[in-house]
Amino acid sequence: MSQASLPFDFRSATASSEPRVVDDHAEVDALFSLLEDDDCRCILDATDGVARSASELSEACDLPLSTTYRKLDPLVDAGLLSKRLRISRSGTHTAEYERTVDDVTVSVTPSGVEVRVSHRDVAQSASVTA
Repeated sequence: MSQASLPFDFRSATASSEPRVVDDHAEVDALFSLLEDDDCRCILDATDGVARSASELSEACDLPLSTTYRKLDPLVDAGLLSKRLRISRSGTHTAEYERTVDDVTVSVTPSGVEVRVSHRDVAQSASVTA
């Protein structure tokens, strides 16, 4: 399944108390494409409240590291994951990812399908590890 790019920058809609209504057909299709992918859903589940590196996600989801990286970029671009830098006192720095959405709701209305995305507040700063 190919990952369509999203024409809207979902990151600008994060941390809002009101869900964002996605009404553009291309955006809805791209979002559904990500959410129907088993690997992307595993990554979203594994990053619920826990920031993880690509290696940690690869292990948690039993995916090759190359596949993990290929899935992470569209999830970050869609605003479903945040990406930040994990700074280690040893001098090695690693990107880590955390889920930014609480809920995606699909409703059928008289005017068509309505998709609402509820974002959570996720810190965008670097974290420090020992």
